[in-house]
Amino acid sequence: MRRRPQSSSSSAPEPAATEKPSVTTQWVVQRPQRSPFVWLTLFAAIMYCSWGVYHYQFESLPVPLTADQAGKRGFAEFSALKHVKALTQLGPHPLGFDAITLAQQYVLAEAEAIKKTAHWEVDVEVDSFIAKSGANQMVGGLFKGRTLVYSDLNHIIVRISPKYAPDSVDNAILVSSHIDTVFSTEGAGDCSSCVAVMLELARGVSQWAHGFKHAVIFLFNTGEEEGLNGAHSFITQHPWSDKIRLAIDLEAMGIGGKSGVFQAGPHPWAIENYAAVAKYPSGHIIGQDLFSSGAIKSATDFQVYKEVAGLSGLDFAYSDNSAVYHTKNDKLELLKLGSLQHLGENMLAFLLRVAASSHLPKAKAMEEEDKTGLSAAIYFDILGTYMIVYRQRFARMLHNSVIVQSLLIWTTSLLMGGYPAAVSLVLSFLSVILMWTFALSFSVLVAFVIPLISSSPVPYVANPWLVVGLFAAPALLGALTGQYLGYLVLHMYLSNAYSKRKQLSPAIRADLVKLEAERWLYKAGSIQWLILLSLGTYYRIGSSYLALAWLVPPAFAYGFLEATLSPVRLPKPLKLATLLIGLAVPILLSAGVFIRVAGTIIGTMVRFDRNPGGTPDWLGNVILAVFVAAVVCLTLVYLLSYIHLSGAKRLIVLSTCVLFGFSLALVLSGVVPAFTKDTSRAVNVVHVVDTTRSLEDPRSYVSLFSLTPGKLTIEVEQINEGFRCGRDQVFDFVTFTVKYGCWTEDDSDSGWSEADIPKMHVESDTQGIERTTQVSIDTKGSIRWSLAINTNEIQDFAFTDAGNSEELVSVGDKSSVDGWHIIQFAGGNNSPTRFGLTLFWTKNSTRFADKANGKRDEQAPLLKLRTDMDIVTPKVERVLSKLPTWCSLFGKSTSPRTLAFLSSLPVNF
Repeated sequence: MRRRPQSSSSSAPEPAATEKPSVTTQWVVQRPQRSPFVWLTLFAAIMYCSWGVYHYQFESLPVPLTADQAGKRGFAEFSALKHVKALTQLGPHPLGFDAITLAQQYVLAEAEAIKKTAHWEVDVEVDSFIAKSGANQMVGGLFKGRTLVYSDLNHIIVRISPKYAPDSVDNAILVSSHIDTVFSTEGAGDCSSCVAVMLELARGVSQWAHGFKHAVIFLFNTGEEEGLNGAHSFITQHPWSDKIRLAIDLEAMGIGGKSGVFQAGPHPWAIENYAAVAKYPSGHIIGQDLFSSGAIKSATDFQVYKEVAGLSGLDFAYSDNSAVYHTKNDKLELLKLGSLQHLGENMLAFLLRVAASSHLPKAKAMEEEDKTGLSAAIYFDILGTYMIVYRQRFARMLHNSVIVQSLLIWTTSLLMGGYPAAVSLVLSFLSVILMWTFALSFSVLVAFVIPLISSSPVPYVANPWLVVGLFAAPALLGALTGQYLGYLVLHMYLSNAYSKRKQLSPAIRADLVKLEAERWLYKAGSIQWLILLSLGTYYRIGSSYLALAWLVPPAFAYGFLEATLSPVRLPKPLKLATLLIGLAVPILLSAGVFIRVAGTIIGTMVRFDRNPGGTPDWLGNVILAVFVAAVVCLTLVYLLSYIHLSGAKRLIVLSTCVLFGFSLALVLSGVVPAFTKDTSRAVNVVHVVDTTRSLEDPRSYVSLFSLTPGKLTIEVEQINEGFRCGRDQVFDFVTFTVKYGCWTEDDSDSGWSEADIPKMHVESDTQGIERTTQVSIDTKGSIRWSLAINTNEIQDFAFTDAGNSEELVSVGDKSSVDGWHIIQFAGGNNSPTRFGLTLFWTKNSTRFADKANGKRDEQAPLLKLRTDMDIVTPKVERVLSKLPTWCSLFGKSTSPRTLAFLSSLPVNF
């Protein structure tokens, strides 16, 4: 008797059993059994390594330096922290507050001190610039259907250049951030930390600039929180703005941690130089993809520099603890040590390089050089220590090469395996589809159930680790269930195929079927990544590098350790080394990113409901559940293929059920609260004076609503000020609508004056071939207001400052959203309050047709106006004093302050 040597498995599928070995052949098959302990150890190791990658990549911060340690030319975090402390001690300092003037004075004084201590060969110019009235009419992203008007904005600008190189000011590098905050927070993260870093950078640069070839301009603007008005006014009005060739914006969408690049370009020059010199490089194009897709509902000054000025550059942001964004918890106590050092050292090294460079990209260079977008940069860091940057053109070549090679390998494999291989491929991919189906079903089901049984629809905000039990555990259970069902189907088919091998004993055939099925499940994992890579390449999605990372290494490991060129072979159990080698690179490149994205989604739940009550309570949970389930299916498909030959399935099922039950019990029992004093629920308390129904008899009430999903029952009970809650009244705040909220009219007649009620008066109405109406608007004492114009009736308009007849918004194309165009105004204390509005009506207005047909009992108004005032009425003061500690006021450009007046002008005035 001779023993046929065992050979390792080929990537080609097993052909139908047509071979007839010698009757003397004895088939030796390795038993298809794997220790459950081995699989569980692998699972634990992968989870631990994934968390370790995240911690090292995003949580590991440099040691903060003192001024003595950093020296005159270095960056000292402890010096920067003094600036953060000084600014946060002023409390909230939005436009219109006295505190914003104090903040500007502080920054100006520090800039003057830098000028005095600069190197003797360095010229430091400090300019306190007051921008006149202007209008921002960008149409991209959040600005569609809006015109942002501003006035009386004060910016502090510092220009540092070599004294004996006068041409250096003709090509400048801009570093920008904003001094102002929203009214609800002291703004330690957003963006006092950015201002502090810039002041310390300016001090350091002032000691280096004598060797520069380009000037560096530090812009400390105001008005960013009201719609990027500070950046727009600087770019359109300041004489230095036309000399800028590169723009760097510093922002915060959380507080502290690593400040990473989340937008770069359009020209790749800046990110390429940053990657070359940054000591702790941090940045991922996935953030840019999410931002540009609109998935993240926000905007930064970088949009102004890119769209209005045509500049290229970098956009940095702190994103740790994003749940505190624009709430009271954006405070100094939560700013991690090392955060400012990380950004400061990276920025200093970058500025020293680019300011001394002989070349800077010209404005709108990408539009002139490359209209295809193939020169755009793909970038990502590895553990925060090294950054990979390559251009879209190279990415396309690389991805297409991998796609073609993958298709060739699969085609060759199918040709060698014939019909059985094709069927096995289809059935193995069926297992992937079942994985997704069950994982999504289980996790989404939980997302629907939680709001029904929990006091908060988002009980995990203050304790993000709950997401592991609430969503990841059901997703894992669903993925295992789906893949196992696919395994059974594949097992049935392979059993039938192997039954034709009569020379094999039934026991051997059964073992071979299990081994072959395991291999097909492993290989099926690469199919989903191949599909994602193909789609990402076609649509030029920068984050497609993740699909490349999860496709190539596992396929290479399989081909290197498992495959053989022999078409006639017997399968063996997959080697553990195949899994370890195949997953090492993908985990290194993506584990931290996936965890960070999940954390960001969790943080945004605090402000998820932009129109309170307008979205279902379960929607945020569903988004998070789908993301978690997708990550589980995409990343664990290779690992789960190893479980079917082990006895770990029952233990995994039991463990996931226990973990889910334990997490749910913690939520339902209230042991783990949904919100805490450091991670608060976003609410607004507004005293509203509504004259939309009657100017002579205004309705006065206090409104309480929340951008965080869920009812306000518990909060109202604790406040105990006569609030009623429900959906039976809809409150229109012009820029948004409250469909679920609480209100009370008790004790609401004091604290406001009828003299502050805004006035809209029709001065003239010319009804000819083209109807034109002149409306005067007096906002009284308000320097922050929003006006909505009904675009179903009005096709265009012009807007002027009535005080000096300056035209702020000229006639031209205006976009609209849901039939409205909104003018938002925000300015300093010297802003105008009287305006003129010229309305040009549509030729086919619906106002008469609707009335004749009886389509609407109550017609939409022609104009809606909300004016905001920073006055706390006695009723609001009592409510705020009783507000639970787990609640915080929330501010944004569209939200009202503590006193708001509502008025309107009807169509048939």
